[in-house]
Amino acid sequence: MRPRTWVLLLAAVFALLQLANVTGRDTPDTKNYLSYALSLGGGSKRGVAAATIEYVCASQASTARRNQSVHVVRFHRPDPTDRVTAECREREWRHVEPRLAAGQTGGHTVPYMEERFMRIFEARPGYPVFLVPFLTAFGVTWGLWAASVVIACAGGVLAFLILRTLSAPVPLASAGQALYYVLPCGTTAMRPMTEGLLMALTLAAVWGCALVLRAGRRRAGLALVAGSLLALFTVKHSQALFLGVCLAAAGALIALRRHRRGRPPGRDVLALAAVGLAGALVTMALARLLHYPSVSDSLQDLLTGHFARPDREDPWPEFWRLQGNFWMEWLRRQAWEPLFVAALGAGAWGALRRGGAVGGFVVAAAFTGILTQAGHPDIDIWGGRLIVLAWLLPVVGLPLLLGPLVRGRVALPAQGHAERARARS
Repeated sequence: MRPRTWVLLLAAVFALLQLANVTGRDTPDTKNYLSYALSLGGGSKRGVAAATIEYVCASQASTARRNQSVHVVRFHRPDPTDRVTAECREREWRHVEPRLAAGQTGGHTVPYMEERFMRIFEARPGYPVFLVPFLTAFGVTWGLWAASVVIACAGGVLAFLILRTLSAPVPLASAGQALYYVLPCGTTAMRPMTEGLLMALTLAAVWGCALVLRAGRRRAGLALVAGSLLALFTVKHSQALFLGVCLAAAGALIALRRHRRGRPPGRDVLALAAVGLAGALVTMALARLLHYPSVSDSLQDLLTGHFARPDREDPWPEFWRLQGNFWMEWLRRQAWEPLFVAALGAGAWGALRRGGAVGGFVVAAAFTGILTQAGHPDIDIWGGRLIVLAWLLPVVGLPLLLGPLVRGRVALPAQGHAERARARS
């Protein structure tokens, strides 16, 4: 079969498997993004609140019914759907109704929590804008599901494209796509929240780096990196900042290493570093200009339980203490189940040993997951969703590590002698 056939087949199989869980994927953040998207579609504040609450409660009821059906004691009890739905509606409206009555109707999100907390989501229009056509075409439940499938499938396809640009054979590139789907990347990407789109855009930026350094498509690659950073700003501006800084740092380190070895740093590497640095600077400038929540706001949100308690007078010492405690506990848990750390190590080895300069940018992109987790050291956040970007390292690095085991390396048809020479460098 042709490579594109394998890509489409893997994506189709993944999409079909997701039909097993159309509901029950929502997170506490989902209702904020959903209400934002429905507001963009022209709904009234109360109508948006009703539609969002119905989706959340139907999802909770579905999960409760499935959990009860396999509970060893309660599986024979009556269906809990109606009870759970009613309790959920009462609880959600109890939070929303007083705030609507008090006039907290500004912005696009429904006021589920304090206004300072909701401002965090008002500064993330990218994902809600992406949802609008799906919600319009398929309704809330199937629209969210379809949007998640598209995002998750796109991430796998981008992993395939990165590996093919690095001259990986089709079987290994397909393995990278499959890894994206079966590792926590795919699970998290299917959640109706920003992380799936963040991973896809981060992979798009990495593909841009590969196009510049390995395929000789400098202009297209730089444009893709810059466009990805701009899109990331609209989805979650902290990720645009982290990725820009990490790309700039990776480019600087690669150039310094080459300089110490008596080699020229490379115009393309410096160009990628410059685009990353420019992206970080533009992100900071735009965030200040648009009055987006600051680092101080994020810190207070973390330490006050989403502004449920008074602000901390001196938050930084508390933050650093929490930071140390978090990573000690995180390391203990990783020692207990070291799959993640082992995958990171193997992925980094493959990316740096087999990916050349592009491998350095792959590691940099994955490191944004570590930075995201460090910025919010909350051990109770389920699923490792904050650090999920780090899983991009084994997605790309493991197939590269296995490259020598596959006979007959496959070169890209578009590569000429100049590009092959560039790839070997």
